[in-house]
Amino acid sequence: MIRSAICELLGIQYPVFQGGMAWIADGKLAAAVSNGGGLGIIAAGNAPGSYVREQIRVAKALTEKPIGVNIMLMSPFADEVAQVVAQERVPVVTTGAGNPSKYMASWKEAGIHVIPVVASVAMAKRMTRLGASALIAEGGESGGHVGELTTMVLVPQVCDATDLPVIAAGGIADGRGVAAAFMLGACGVQMGTRFLSALECTIHPNYKEKILKATDLCTMVTGKRLGHPVRSLRTQFSRNYFKAEYSAMPDEELEALAGGALRRAVQEGDNECGCFLSGQIAALVNKEQPAAQIVREVMEEAEPILKGAAAWVR
Repeated sequence: MIRSAICELLGIQYPVFQGGMAWIADGKLAAAVSNGGGLGIIAAGNAPGSYVREQIRVAKALTEKPIGVNIMLMSPFADEVAQVVAQERVPVVTTGAGNPSKYMASWKEAGIHVIPVVASVAMAKRMTRLGASALIAEGGESGGHVGELTTMVLVPQVCDATDLPVIAAGGIADGRGVAAAFMLGACGVQMGTRFLSALECTIHPNYKEKILKATDLCTMVTGKRLGHPVRSLRTQFSRNYFKAEYSAMPDEELEALAGGALRRAVQEGDNECGCFLSGQIAALVNKEQPAAQIVREVMEEAEPILKGAAAWVR
């Protein structure tokens, strides 16, 4: 069985994180992943503290294993959610879209491991200086908000820039991706798109069907004009948004056009007005499974690949 430094640090069986997907990663999904031996993560997104507290307690009722909460620091409720995770003494917090420095002291006092998502070497170095416990190096193949660098390029550079454990994310959905991440220097992986197919994932059936039928060229990136690029499935909404982005539409109208689009995809399966976030790896996600089986399967696939690679190097 593959174990690594991140397993020892967090007390998890497998070095597999479930991505913190807004409107998707709730307490039920997080608990299912944690019960399967990985680290399930609740997504705070733009939700208020009351929702996050509720989902933390849902997860705690379903598992005694460690769970995490992902906090999007751009959220208007970030301060509120930062207090909730400290009060609830969540074992792990992952962060994105901002600098968590002002929360670090209170989180550490609560015994929380802070693991920021980084998309550049500069950010990795900054988070290391701030006292992060580990880093998630996320390449632009991932779904949702993306950076410029690919996983293949980003992960080894981040591993060289820090002595912290590094989790690879972006474009990973099976054992081959897990093995590749370890060969690049990571000691674990984070998967988001793969868990969209989990039985415990409660996205709209239309959303799940799109993921299960996805092809290699099924995603596109929009939002670069506003400085917040997002990868999602090619749908009527994403095509219309892309056209608007390169038109004379004012920024305020363009921003309003995306308002509520993810919620409409997740809850209503709305192809016309919904934004279906997905990583480029969706084409490899072709069956619905329990979350625990996904965790176990990718690790079982990775182990012989890594052993074979070690033998080949010798």
